[in-house]
Amino acid sequence: MTEKPVSTEEKRSPGKLIQPSLVLSRFAVQPHGLLIGLLLVDIGLTFGVPVGVAGQIRTISYVASVIFALLMGVLSLRFRHKSLLLIGLLLLNVSALSCAFAPSFITMLIFFSIWGVALALVGPMGLTLVGEHFPRERRASVIGWIFGGNAIAYVVGAPAVGFIAGLGGWRLAFLGFVLPIALFSLLLAIKGVPSTPSGRQSALGMRDYMAGFKGVFSSISADACLAGNALSMASWAAILTYSASFFRQRFMVSTGFASIAILVAALCFFSGSVAGGRIVKKLGRKPVTVLAAFFAGLFTFAFANYPDLWLSMTLAFIGSFSAGLRVTASNSLTLEQVPEFRGTMMSISSAADNAGSSLGAGIGGAALLLFNYEGMAMSLGAMGIAAAIVFQLLATDPAKAEKRQDS
Repeated sequence: MTEKPVSTEEKRSPGKLIQPSLVLSRFAVQPHGLLIGLLLVDIGLTFGVPVGVAGQIRTISYVASVIFALLMGVLSLRFRHKSLLLIGLLLLNVSALSCAFAPSFITMLIFFSIWGVALALVGPMGLTLVGEHFPRERRASVIGWIFGGNAIAYVVGAPAVGFIAGLGGWRLAFLGFVLPIALFSLLLAIKGVPSTPSGRQSALGMRDYMAGFKGVFSSISADACLAGNALSMASWAAILTYSASFFRQRFMVSTGFASIAILVAALCFFSGSVAGGRIVKKLGRKPVTVLAAFFAGLFTFAFANYPDLWLSMTLAFIGSFSAGLRVTASNSLTLEQVPEFRGTMMSISSAADNAGSSLGAGIGGAALLLFNYEGMAMSLGAMGIAAAIVFQLLATDPAKAEKRQDS
């Protein structure tokens, strides 16, 4: 049994609050990672562990996210997508509150991993709801704004977290910024996201559940999108997780200066993700995905290998713009791969993304311990270039194929 397609008429009137709700839900999952990236040195000092070890907080959370995202491939067929989104937003609140009071590094790992579970719920369900409630010609634009929510979280959050942490440390930043954002996002989603019509998910058997996974994994193009997204996310960890620590430790800049650098990088990512909707419409999903993945990897490779602060920051900013452009284009491409099992496809894609992020954080931390920041950036940058090769050689755009058949 496959998911019943939503009619064009349904998609024409998605409701005024659904797009802001989905954008804010994506915004709400970012402050956890922002805080870890910006205050990783401080958290390591609190628990008496080096930065390379403290960075594994994200690694463990991404492992939890990967495991749960695979389970989501089944849950997305059984339960309402809105309900799963709301559960994810509720878990964000639980994680933020728990992390603020974590008494040890081990408990911090456990409490932060709840964020990984929430990520596996919020990310794919938000994109699945785009496919359900918006027509194809609007999806790239909406996805661009949703991923722009990632960047806006950094634009708003970097100075806010830096300021609050300056007043009362990283624990207060969880309570004073991360938790309120998660709570407001939950309340807006309750009101603004339409529920899936009754009967859309019926009682399914194990064979029906497995059909979704088979539909995804039997497609070479879908598999290429999963692999390319995973490699791209691994590459992005160099800037997302380690750039603030790099600027602080290599150039001895203050936490406030590093937060400004993250803010500018976030603006560049936001510009790339929002512009991605227009660029994809003109050039196509696959070409933009390939080029953006290549340049994101190239500039990630380069930013930590120059001794000048301003040149290094500029390269990181260009890499951030390219990463924003890639995430809009590649997720638009992924969303179209297996439309009859869209919830399963995006859940597995979320697992691939988080596996890549976990791999990037893990490899980046190991390379940092063994070869310093230069080795970290080179190893992760190479993964971004590899992603571009995978997209180019193996991925196809089903929407383009349909147009050729129609003509």
